Amino acid sequence: YLQGLKDGLLIYEVDRFDVKGKALLQRNAKYYVVDSAFRKFLLSRTDSDRGHILENIVYLELVRRGYHVYVGHQQNGEIDFVAKKPHRLEYYQVSYTVMEDATLRRELSPLEQLDDNYPKYLLTMDVLHKTDNHNGIEQKNVLDWLLE
Repeated sequence: YLQGLKDGLLIYEVDRFDVKGKALLQRNAKYYVVDSAFRKFLLSRTDSDRGHILENIVYLELVRRGYHVYVGHQQNGEIDFVAKKPHRLEYYQVSYTVMEDATLRRELSPLEQLDDNYPKYLLTMDVLHKTDNHNGIEQKNVLDWLLE
């Protein structure tokens, strides 16, 4: 079924990328729909799924901007997106909100474990008066980021 959906250009398959070994992994790919309206069509209730919808939108925008996009794999978790262009690498975490301290810690933790100097971003729907910086990790409002 997944192959049929991919062949029908209804979903994208996103491979996992081992951020420590800098290599593609051959298992446990994630899938994103080409149109987030499919989710509303297939699932009667999507209120509690805002974070996944937002993640799907960010994936589509990264692809539109010309990045090769992977899901970052770490031993103790995952990074939502590793976005690659020639001579450029960026890391992204996406969360609907990080107003609760526990959620903020959970989202920052995978990025803090990285030992390189590539740009790291936390994209949320939280209203920010300016770009927040968490030890080198930029937190941006996702709507502002989409309009860049």
